[in-house]
Amino acid sequence: MRGKGRVLVCAGAGCISSGCQRLAEALRQRIEEAGLDGQFDVVETGCVGSCDLGPVVVVESDGTFYARVKPEDAPDIVTRHLVWGRPVERLLHTPEAGGKSAAKMDEIGFFRAQTRVVLRNCGAMDPRNIDEYIARRGYEALAKALTAMTPAEVVEAVKASGLRGRGGAGFPTGVKWELAARAEGTPKYVVCNADEGDPGAFMDRSVLEGDPHSVIEAMILAGYAIGASQGFVYVRAEYPLAVERLGYAIGQARERGFLGRNILGSGFDFDLEIRVGAGAFVCGEETALIASIEGKRGMPRPRPPFPAQAGLWGKPTLINNVETFANIAPIILNGPRWFRSIGTERSPGTKVFALAGKINHTGLVEVPMGTSLRQIIYEVGGGIPGGKKFKAAQTGGPSGGCIPAEYLDVPMEYDSLVSLGAMMGSGGLIVMDEDTCMVDVAKFFLQFTQDESCGTCVPCREGTKAMLDILERITRGEGEEDDLALLESLAETIKKTSLCGLGQTAPNPVLSTLRYFRDEYEAHVREKRCPAGVCKGLAPYVIHLDKCRGCGRCVKVCPAEAIYPVELPKAAGDEERARRRLPLYAIDPSKCIKCGACAAECRLGAISR
Repeated sequence: MRGKGRVLVCAGAGCISSGCQRLAEALRQRIEEAGLDGQFDVVETGCVGSCDLGPVVVVESDGTFYARVKPEDAPDIVTRHLVWGRPVERLLHTPEAGGKSAAKMDEIGFFRAQTRVVLRNCGAMDPRNIDEYIARRGYEALAKALTAMTPAEVVEAVKASGLRGRGGAGFPTGVKWELAARAEGTPKYVVCNADEGDPGAFMDRSVLEGDPHSVIEAMILAGYAIGASQGFVYVRAEYPLAVERLGYAIGQARERGFLGRNILGSGFDFDLEIRVGAGAFVCGEETALIASIEGKRGMPRPRPPFPAQAGLWGKPTLINNVETFANIAPIILNGPRWFRSIGTERSPGTKVFALAGKINHTGLVEVPMGTSLRQIIYEVGGGIPGGKKFKAAQTGGPSGGCIPAEYLDVPMEYDSLVSLGAMMGSGGLIVMDEDTCMVDVAKFFLQFTQDESCGTCVPCREGTKAMLDILERITRGEGEEDDLALLESLAETIKKTSLCGLGQTAPNPVLSTLRYFRDEYEAHVREKRCPAGVCKGLAPYVIHLDKCRGCGRCVKVCPAEAIYPVELPKAAGDEERARRRLPLYAIDPSKCIKCGACAAECRLGAISR
């Protein structure tokens, strides 16, 4: 008997907010009414990745991809496509630049340019059904390791793959596993860092929502490799859907014998628990995360000792993030050489980016390490909206830096980004166009890190506050010549003396924007002008000619004599003004001190920024 056909509905957090659950129910109802419930199933999957196109529907049998589908579109999909076999043309994705609609996922540029390893199952299966994961070679790597590999061979495979930690610093994963395996002391622990606090980042959340078993399987493998019998997944409370699906998957894994005692008859014991964090950004730092799991306030401690030697409750602890773990099973199944065939020599494999900002296609993208920034923005992301020019991309969130347009062809891998003063980070990638003020961007990220500082060490607690005060003065038009040198001096001091990695990298957005966009800082300080017109404190006042009645009240109150009469345009003004020869007025921005007296005096609302 042939299996049922499947209609896949993206049910990641983004599509849920767009109404995908009502859409799924409408499809089920319509399929039942058409008498097709014995032939088709509607499956709610994890995130497909194309956030701007949701809710998304994929008819699995022929790969037809429907974008921005509404519940009222269900009758057309069922009748025309499932019954008559004709795709619904109006629901196919049409590129912004025009051209032929794309019927299949692999015809859409956003998907065509990707190589999916971490996201291999996201959007392609029901994350609440362990049988679907098993059907996609799930838990096969675990079976291979427990029956045909020693713990040392598992460690060696990860080490030989060249996988580097995807949480930010890019430390070699195999080396970390080896250190934990060799560490003395029992019990040992495995921890998954799913805190993911960077603004704009949602890679880990989407993996937990769409493919939780891939993380569970990897953590069991890690436990076997280092000799641990207990694991913890630390997830932030802002990810309720991820917590729910992960918890359900852990329960299924226990029922099937993949978690618990004597896993697959091997004599190896391992179990998992979820710990929900309160959302503190600093808990993304390993030692602060450990403190939080132990029930203490999440604050970092000096290292060494490193967690691999003394972590949870003083015992050896292995910590990796979600994306790092999601690479493990494919490495064990396919071998280190296969993994090294993807990406670059020093940065093998793929990287998942959360593409956001001034970009046509937002969402999750997974590309080989070494893919250029230009390819990600223009081939995958579809370029900048409205024909605007690309200005910069912020990588690595609050700990990263801005990459300007002259480095669009930089390969996106660890070492090349560090050489530019940026970093890979966890994978946030925010695109900015020509209308972005880079001083304001630096202020935004510094505001975030200053708010999230745990307060343990003086350099981070007081230093970031001092830097933020300077940036706020600059964007208000109160900056002084010495401020830029002071910013750089403070930044270097904070980098060298902060206790943890988050404090040490907090100045990066300021340093990178000073490095590549110093002219914008100088315009703010010397000319009291924001070139992008973003900073309200520096935006010039203007007189709107269509509202001005030539009363001259603004001229009388201007202390800088910046307001002057202009010739009355022939098409402007009413008959009374023409008869009385009342002038119109304009403001000289080079003289305006932005005191606001003119706007306050104008009773017609003709003056504004």
